Amino acid sequence: MTWKSFHSRGEILREVITVANQRRDGRLPMDVEGVADTFGDELTLLGALQLRWHTRLAGRIERELMRQPMELEDAVVAAWHAVADELPGVLAIVDHYRAEPADAAMADAMRKSSHKERILLAMMAGRVSAPDAAAVRVGAAIESRARATYRPVHVPTSRRADQPSLLGRLKAVLAAA
Repeated sequence: MTWKSFHSRGEILREVITVANQRRDGRLPMDVEGVADTFGDELTLLGALQLRWHTRLAGRIERELMRQPMELEDAVVAAWHAVADELPGVLAIVDHYRAEPADAAMADAMRKSSHKERILLAMMAGRVSAPDAAAVRVGAAIESRARATYRPVHVPTSRRADQPSLLGRLKAVLAAA
């Protein structure tokens, strides 16, 4: 992968996330320009979105643990809530394809990613010490708690979806120069 294609892939993924967060319908936005050429198929795009969710969650857990190191499980739940607020469309997509995978390969990928996420939750909460089936069960309980206590942050819709952000306008000006 060349440097240019790496940056192009990143830009397209950011656009996919923006569209997903606007739609929040749980469907992969395969209609975003460049997605088919860059990612090829639904499973590859879903994998990229799952990776984005997982890395954002892991990073947010680390930050929360620095803020409240004595309440590990509370920090993990707070991190999950924060990432759900940052990536609501990605969470909707992950949830949808966990529940209704398009095929056997997607079902297998979603099962593995779900287990890895639950192991992360359990281990970072200090509830287990080994990445095994017990960790998956404990992590599932922590995830259930996070979902049950989640209250989405209301994001104002003052800016229309077709209106570029300040950053988008600045990028356009720099690109034109």
